[in-house]
Amino acid sequence: MKEHPHIVILAAGDFPRAEAPLTALREADVRICCDSAAETLVAHGMEPDLIVGDMDSLSAAYRARYAGIITHIAEQDDNDLTKAFHLALTMDPGRITIVGATGKREDHTLGNVSLLLDYAREAPCPVGMMTDYGRFEAIFDTATLPAFPGRQVSIFAFDNSLKITSAGLKYPTDEVRFDTLWKATLNEALSDTFTLTLSHPSGVLLFFADYL
Repeated sequence: MKEHPHIVILAAGDFPRAEAPLTALREADVRICCDSAAETLVAHGMEPDLIVGDMDSLSAAYRARYAGIITHIAEQDDNDLTKAFHLALTMDPGRITIVGATGKREDHTLGNVSLLLDYAREAPCPVGMMTDYGRFEAIFDTATLPAFPGRQVSIFAFDNSLKITSAGLKYPTDEVRFDTLWKATLNEALSDTFTLTLSHPSGVLLFFADYL
């Protein structure tokens, strides 16, 4: 296996339609599927390298066909996406990309997106989540992000004591109190970078409506 592989995890939400997440799947060094997502992957002409989960939704035919690459984890404390992420960590990854984590049930979507903060905090490499509309990434302290004029970004924080001072955004975040999810959504960059200065280290999710 390639040293420090790019590992792509396919969750069991909506299978991606946009070219960027599809390309990530096609070009991954390792594809890890969450349970029945393996069936969807095969239906789209690709093969899983590993299948992880409690196997409550993978058909018996696929369990037999892919028995040699299945990691069956029955415990229910973690969802299948988290089980796949922890397996990816054992492979000395250089990058982890999650696709198929949104769509279908909205509670699954919200839960999966919020888990990205935990994953990014735990991983020794970059972790991102791609959707059909853009990508999520996490920061934990002051950061300057690449951009372009008009780049669309939404900011989500889960700490109402956090203050984020922004530079280079159309709508300043300096007075935002992060007590609900919508408070710093639908912003845009004014130049080639923007800076978010955090009052203290804390988990912040960024959604970019592109794949830069």
